[in-house]
Amino acid sequence: MTADGRDGFPVEPGRYRLVAARACPWANRTIIVRRLLGLEDALSIGMPGPTHDARSWTFDLDPGGRDPVLGIERLQEAFFKRDPEYPRGITVPAIVDTTTGAVVTNDFAQITLDLSTEWREHHREGAPDLLPDARRDEVDEVNRRVFTEVNNGVYRCGFAGSQEAYDEAYARLWTALDWLEERLRDQRYLVGDTITEADVRLFTTLVRFDPVYHGHFKCNRNKLAEMPALWGYARDLFQTPGFGDTVDFWQIKQHYYVVHTDINPSGIVPAGPDLSGWVTPHGREALGGRPFGDGTPPGPVREPVDPTHTPLSR
Repeated sequence: MTADGRDGFPVEPGRYRLVAARACPWANRTIIVRRLLGLEDALSIGMPGPTHDARSWTFDLDPGGRDPVLGIERLQEAFFKRDPEYPRGITVPAIVDTTTGAVVTNDFAQITLDLSTEWREHHREGAPDLLPDARRDEVDEVNRRVFTEVNNGVYRCGFAGSQEAYDEAYARLWTALDWLEERLRDQRYLVGDTITEADVRLFTTLVRFDPVYHGHFKCNRNKLAEMPALWGYARDLFQTPGFGDTVDFWQIKQHYYVVHTDINPSGIVPAGPDLSGWVTPHGREALGGRPFGDGTPPGPVREPVDPTHTPLSR
């Protein structure tokens, strides 16, 4: 999807629909970036429920179990509309062309980059620059390490098929988290003094760490809440408009503990942890920094999280 349409899918406000489940960390990135950049009017959003079967994500949160714009029950229908023989997994996030009902892309890593670049003409006034030219190489470098060692690292731990594979994944994960703890001790954000794409990508893993990855994926050397810099950083972002107001902890836990029957065959969803710590003072303002750079915070939330599923409402 490009601004000039050279790939056959020109950016057009109102034409496309972002399908992004709140439960999924990869999809949560797109929800955050869309909100930070103020693309709600240009790019509508459909939100599947937190659980799915082997076939597809489903729109079970919508009236009648159908997405109100696409008119489909399963995201699978949009993938098959593009390719009836589509052989791979049905994943979120995905962008669907409402004029054809077919998926345009499910490239989760590229979608947020495109929202910052190809959709720039449709950004709100005061939208932050999440990919600053002067820092782009550093953002990309940090993103590569965070993806392989942290975003994907927790999954390598959780789905390890042997003790040896788990031990290796565990060591790699904690090496990276210790690196991040050190990096964030004296600087407020990952790259420079403003929020960038790198912060979005790390945040969606950190916000799931204690509720899911610590126990469910056996990433249990210690909790996020026991790492002072990372815990303060995560709370700082959570309390920043555009981040925590997109997070639904109930949906997150439902997804991992119910869907991953190979890891949690009982399907029991734990009651904890206590989420009240997410709204406690973090003290990170003392490090300086300007969250939105020369821009401004996003406006009121258009698609609010159920108030019983977030500590922000309490």
